Amino acid sequence: MLNRVYQLISSSLRYRLLALVLFPILLVMPFVVGMAYLWSNEVSYRQLLMKVSTDLSVAHEAFEDQQRDYLQQLTLTAESYPFQQAAQQAFGHRPELAPLTLQLQRLQQRKLFDFVFLIDNSGCDLTGNLGCGLKRLPMMERARIENGSVGVSLFEAADLARIDPALAERVYLPIQSTPWAIPQQRDAEDRGMVFLSYYPIRDAEGDIQAFLSAGVLVNGNFEFVDQLKRLVYGKGSLAEDSLGTVTVFLGDVRINTNVPKKLAAPGQRAIGTLVSKAVHDQVLERGEKWIDRAFVVSEWYISAYEPIIDIYGRRIGMLYAGFLEAPFKETYFQALRWLGGLFLLVTLLSVTLAVRGAKSIFKPIEAMTRVMARVRAGGDERIGGLETRDELSMLAQQMDVMLDKLSQQHQQIQADADQLEVKVEKRTAQLQQRTDDLQRNLDLLKKTRQQLVAKEKLAAIGELTAGIAHEINNPTAVILGNMDLLMAELDEAAAEPVRRESELIVEQVYRIRAIISNLLQYSRPNDYLAQLSPMQVNQVVEDSLVLVRHDLAKKSIRLRLDLRADMTVKGNPQQLQQVLINLIVNAVNAIQVQLKDSPGAGEICIRSRNRGEGVLLLIRDNGCGIDSEILPRIFDPFFTRSQGGTGLGLSVSYGILERVGGEINVRSRPGLGSSFFVYLPQQPQIDQRGEEWIRKIV
Repeated sequence: MLNRVYQLISSSLRYRLLALVLFPILLVMPFVVGMAYLWSNEVSYRQLLMKVSTDLSVAHEAFEDQQRDYLQQLTLTAESYPFQQAAQQAFGHRPELAPLTLQLQRLQQRKLFDFVFLIDNSGCDLTGNLGCGLKRLPMMERARIENGSVGVSLFEAADLARIDPALAERVYLPIQSTPWAIPQQRDAEDRGMVFLSYYPIRDAEGDIQAFLSAGVLVNGNFEFVDQLKRLVYGKGSLAEDSLGTVTVFLGDVRINTNVPKKLAAPGQRAIGTLVSKAVHDQVLERGEKWIDRAFVVSEWYISAYEPIIDIYGRRIGMLYAGFLEAPFKETYFQALRWLGGLFLLVTLLSVTLAVRGAKSIFKPIEAMTRVMARVRAGGDERIGGLETRDELSMLAQQMDVMLDKLSQQHQQIQADADQLEVKVEKRTAQLQQRTDDLQRNLDLLKKTRQQLVAKEKLAAIGELTAGIAHEINNPTAVILGNMDLLMAELDEAAAEPVRRESELIVEQVYRIRAIISNLLQYSRPNDYLAQLSPMQVNQVVEDSLVLVRHDLAKKSIRLRLDLRADMTVKGNPQQLQQVLINLIVNAVNAIQVQLKDSPGAGEICIRSRNRGEGVLLLIRDNGCGIDSEILPRIFDPFFTRSQGGTGLGLSVSYGILERVGGEINVRSRPGLGSSFFVYLPQQPQIDQRGEEWIRKIV
C-alpha cells in the first residue's frame, strides 16, 4: 500500500507538490497535540502536588496547634486560684494532698484529657499508685526550662493498662491487610500515640515542687482528625466530587483517619489499614516527605506524608493529607478531548483549503504536460482557453503561441529543404564528374537541416522551459525557505520526530530543481558551456566512482576497473563526470532488470586506453541489453523506457561530448548486456561546418 502511494506521488508533479503542502500539516498537528498533552499534564500534575504540599503544611500547623492548646488548657488549670491553693497546702509546712487530689479529679472529670497525674521531681506519681515507671525525663527538663512542654509520646499497652485498663482496650486495633503494603507479622496494634503535656508546680519561693502531667490519646480520636480535615479541606477547596482526607499513622498503621474503606461506604473509616511500602520506606525509614500520588487503601490519591517525631526524636508515625485523584483526571481528560477535537477540526479545514487551492495551480501545469506529450509523439494539439487568469495560465497561452510559431517555421523549413533538394538534384545531374562531392554536400545538408529543425525546437522549448523553471523555482524556493524556518523554530527535541520527513521534503524539492536544470541544459546547451582545461581521464573516473560506489555495494554489483590510459586530454571534468555517472546508473538499472532474481551476479567493467590522438573509455555491463528496434533512438531527447526517467540523460551526455569534439557509441545484445564507447580527443576539434551551412541557408 505504501509503495503504491509512493509511486503515485513520484509519478506526478501535482501529487508531489500537494504532498509537500499536506505533509507539514499532517505531521505538525499531531506533534503539537502531543506536546500540548505532555505540557498540560506536567503543569496540572505539578499544581496538584503544590496544593497537597500546602495542605500538609496546614495539617502540620493544626497538629502542632492542637498540642499547644492542650498545654494551654493544662497551664490555665495549674495557674487557677483553687489549684494554687491546693498546691500550697500539699507542699506547705503541713503537707495535705487531699485538696490537690480533689483538683486533679475535677480536671479529669472535665474530660479535657484522657489521664492526669502529678509527679515529683524524680518522675514518681504523688497521688496514685503508678510509681516511677511513667516518667518522661526529656519533657520534664524542657518544662523546667521553658515553664511547660508538650510533645508526642508513644505508650506501650502495659503503660496504658497501668494508667487505666479502658485506655488499653481503646487503642487495641486489628491490622487489616492492605494492597501495596508491607506484610505484617503481628495481628493488631496495641500501642497508643499520646499528646503529652507537662507543667511545673512551684511553691511560694518559685521552686519547682512537682509537675502536672496530662495526656490525650490520638488513637481513634475522630473528632480531632475531622477537625483537621475541616481546616485543611474547607468548602470550595476541592472539586465538587473530590474527597479530601487527613490521617494519623502509628508506625505504618492508620490509627485515626477519615479515609473511607471504600468510596461507596463513606461512613466506614479505614482504621487498621496499612500504608504502601514505597511511602513507608521514604517517610519512616529515610525520614523524608512524600509529595506524590499514592495508593491509599483502595484508590489513588494525590498524597502528602511527613514523619511524626516523638519527644525522644524518634520517627513513630506519620501525618497525612490528600485528596482523590480521579475527579481531577476526569476534568483533565475532558479538557484534552475538547483540545483534540479543536485540533482535528483545524487540521481538516487546513487540508480542505490546501487541496482546493492546489487544484487551481495544477490545472494549467497538467494541460501543458498533456500538450507537450502529444507534440513529442508527433501530434499537433494546443492548450486552448483556461478558466484562471494567473501567471501559469498566461504561460500556457504563450506556449500555444510558441507551438504555432514552431509549426510555421517547421513548414517553412521543410519547404525550403524540399526546394533545396530539387536544386541539388539538378546540379548533380549536370555535374556528373562532381558526384562524390555533391553527395557529401547533400548528406551534410540533410544533417544541417536536422540540426536546424532541432535548434528551432530547442529554442522554443528553451523559452518555454525558462518560463516553467521561473514559475516552478519560485514556489520551490518558498518551500525551502519555509522548511528552514520551520526547522529553526523547533528546538532539537521537538524537531527530531519529524526530521526524516523534513529531509524528504527538501530532497524532493531539489529533485524538481534538478529536472528543470536538465531541461535547460538540453534546450539551451550554449548557456552551459564550461571552461575546458587539461585533465586525467582516469582521475575523473575514480572521482565519479566515489559518488556511486555506495549504491553499487548496496545492490551487490561488482565493479572491475582496467584503467591504462595516461594521456592528458582537454575538457571539463564536471561534465565528463556527469556523462560517466549517467552511464553507470543506466548500467545498474539494466542489471537490476536482468538479474533481479540473482543478487550478486551483476558486474560493471570500466576500461580506458590511449587511442590515436585521444582516450577511449569503455563502460560494459551484463544487464538486460537494448532491443535493436530502439537502439537508434536512445540518444533522442525525451525518449526513455525506464519508469520515472526524463529521457534527457543520454541526450545531454551526447551533447556534452559533441560540443568538445568527442563521440559516444553503443553496442548491445538483448539479454547479454551493453557496451558504451566514449572517445575524448586530446585537443577538441569542434566541427564548425554545420554552423557555416546554417548561416548560408538562412
